[in-house]
Amino acid sequence: MCGIVGYIGKKQAAPIVLDGLSKLEYRGYDSAGIAVFDGKEIVTKKAAGRLAVLENLTHNGENMPGFSGIGHTRWATHGAPSDLNAHPHSNGAGTIVVVHNGIIENYMALKNKLVKKGYEFSSETDTEVLAHLLDYYYDGNPLQTITKVLHRVEGSYALGILFADHPDELYAARKNSPLIVGCSEDGCFIASDVPAILKYTRNVYYLDNQEIARLTADDVKFYTVDEEEIEKQLVTVDWDANAAEKAGYEFFMLKEIYEEPKTVTDTISPRIRNGEIVIEELGLTDEELKAINRIHIVACGSAYHVGVTAKYVIEGMLRIPVEVDLASEFRYRDPILSPEDLVIVVSQSGETADTLEAVRESKARGIKVLAIVNVVGSSIAREADSVFYTWAGPEISVATTKAYSAQLVAFYLLTMKLGRVRGVIDDRRFAKLLEDLQALPDQIELMLGQKEKIQHFANRYVAARSVFFIGRGIDYAIGLEGSLKLKEISYIHSEAYAAGELKHGTISLIEPGTLVVAVATQPELFAKTVSNIKEVKSRGAFVMAIAERGRKEIEKEADYVLYIPFTDPFFANSLAIIPLQLFAYYVSVGKGYDVDHPRNLAKSVTVE
Repeated sequence: MCGIVGYIGKKQAAPIVLDGLSKLEYRGYDSAGIAVFDGKEIVTKKAAGRLAVLENLTHNGENMPGFSGIGHTRWATHGAPSDLNAHPHSNGAGTIVVVHNGIIENYMALKNKLVKKGYEFSSETDTEVLAHLLDYYYDGNPLQTITKVLHRVEGSYALGILFADHPDELYAARKNSPLIVGCSEDGCFIASDVPAILKYTRNVYYLDNQEIARLTADDVKFYTVDEEEIEKQLVTVDWDANAAEKAGYEFFMLKEIYEEPKTVTDTISPRIRNGEIVIEELGLTDEELKAINRIHIVACGSAYHVGVTAKYVIEGMLRIPVEVDLASEFRYRDPILSPEDLVIVVSQSGETADTLEAVRESKARGIKVLAIVNVVGSSIAREADSVFYTWAGPEISVATTKAYSAQLVAFYLLTMKLGRVRGVIDDRRFAKLLEDLQALPDQIELMLGQKEKIQHFANRYVAARSVFFIGRGIDYAIGLEGSLKLKEISYIHSEAYAAGELKHGTISLIEPGTLVVAVATQPELFAKTVSNIKEVKSRGAFVMAIAERGRKEIEKEADYVLYIPFTDPFFANSLAIIPLQLFAYYVSVGKGYDVDHPRNLAKSVTVE
């Protein structure tokens, strides 16, 4: 949600800031703005709409000279998308300018106080309060002023701040909203995510909660909110800079679908050594793994759907009870946790606000937390007790594909590791699972080979009003994600149902011509799902089925069938999800939508 980029150095700031913002468009936004110190004053340009509007307004930054600047892409929370509500915001004189991600929860109380002091507001945002509050406390010392303000605001924030009378300095601060600081020979940067500055530097610092950074052209210093200087560890980001580029694909989503074989390989390969699974970063001893009594999986969106699959996998293989919670509900239902439990949180960005709060809630109760995340050094990775990294590289499209696949295989590996340690998976079974696991990347490639077939089918359903996904067991979990992908990027009403629930009301929604996607990859449930296909067919539905190769009998009932290669049924999601991702993609393309930037959605949800 929202994007921040800042630069101070030897080069012109505006083009660098705008370029960085373009790398953060996937986060979701509805307006954009930039502020640059031109040697005399801070000049600000803002515009509602896509970043291209701001680029045209500033001639790609060429008409905003200066060596320090901050920029922002806003996702509206307080106030509608507009030029006035767009960031940056400034004090009345325009001498203090700020960009902000997050929400200031006590902004109305602060605003009322400032209005009584004579301050005038021109926007509906909570962020403008920060600009005027900085002005109110400003005594010529930026650091001291910022600390006073941070002691008085409640909520979450990532901030970039310019002071006109300190033109050689750029300030940043954070609490519960991600922010990084990067350094290169040409200057220093701030950004809300790595891709924004990957082109310029791989050397970054991750700001922790209630820390402040003071950047100059060739140096950066860090402080607590009590103005105490602190040392930070420099981290080298090993992502390939080219991974954040489209590389000839029309949309990032298609590129990232085609990266799934490599993503799965990169997540699996480092963890298999001499025929065993080794997860060095896990941080849990064999004794601790043996002692686990119950597992709680906590996540949002697609990561939650990974958790639903993982429940079937872990309980089916290990007989360990698993609960799966939406992170936004977890702490509010006052979950029952025991010392022998393990909480596993899943997040691509490692910054998902509700998931991060679930980490804190669990740790406050003395429960160990394992994080499955993609971004090294992210907030969740730092705050969890243990971490399992998915090596998916940067994922730019809002609709996740390769990160979802990486999270799935992370759970397969974790389950197999637990099975070995606890002695419930024997050598023969383990060897077969390992063989099937290592075959997944090549099998995903085979599924991608059906692209044209899927594209042709998707073209028939560009005008669909409703699509229903049905399945049982893991197939139901697959349907959940397939349905989400379709509704996210095509705006077609879509729902997933456990197939056995059709008779309990859902079947009343089936009418002639309705598309039903039936997932039938689980051998023990295949006959039952075929029976459900017959039910919807009798009501006039058109059925697309996904089944395991060799299940030719399904062709008698379904109108259109896609087959997945043979694999262990527990791993079927990794193959069956590929055609569903492609189907959603081609329906969206057929409707003429911006696949990578679906309306009203953001890549990383960093506020509640």
